[in-house]
Amino acid sequence: MSDTRLVTEDFSYAETGATQRGERPAGYRHLHVRTRLGAGEGCFRTAARAVLEWRMHRAMGVTVDADAEQAAESVRVVVGLGVGWLRVHGPCRVVWAVEEERRAGFGYGTLPGHPEVGEEAFVVSAEEDGSVWLTVSSFSVPGVWWTRAAGPLITLFQRAYARRCGRVLRHLVQSG
Repeated sequence: MSDTRLVTEDFSYAETGATQRGERPAGYRHLHVRTRLGAGEGCFRTAARAVLEWRMHRAMGVTVDADAEQAAESVRVVVGLGVGWLRVHGPCRVVWAVEEERRAGFGYGTLPGHPEVGEEAFVVSAEEDGSVWLTVSSFSVPGVWWTRAAGPLITLFQRAYARRCGRVLRHLVQSG
C-alpha cells in the first residue's frame, strides 16, 4: 500500500489487510470456504477476470456500484443484496488486490454504514496439480442492530453466500 492513511482512514475496523495476510483477528466470526472451479490455465484466467471485474458478484444478483471497472486498492464499492425495499447496501473499500501468475483476487473492508464490520476476500488460485479454486474468507461482527438481532442466521447466510460464489463462478468459467 502506498499510503496506508489514505486507505484505512475511513474503515469501520482496525485490522485492515488481515485477509491478505491470512490472519484471523480475535473477536470476530471467521469464514473460510474453498470451492474447486475446474482445471487449467483457461479456467484460472476466466475465473480471475470474473472476480476482479465484479462479474461474479453481478452474476449472483448483487448490485455493484464501484469507482472502477476492476477491483484495485482503494476502489470504493457499494454492494447491494436483496430486492426492492429489502435491498441492503454495504459500502466498502478495496483494501488489497493481487493479479499474479497463479493467484488473483481482492479483499474489501467495510465502511461506516455497512451492516457488518470486517473484511472479506475473494481469491482464485491455480494449484501445482492444475486445479483452480476460489477461496472466500472473511472476519466480521454485526455492525447494526438488526444484524446483531439476527445472530447465528447471519453466519448461516454468510456461509451460504460464500458457497454460492463458488457455484456461480464455476458456472461462469464453464460457460465462457
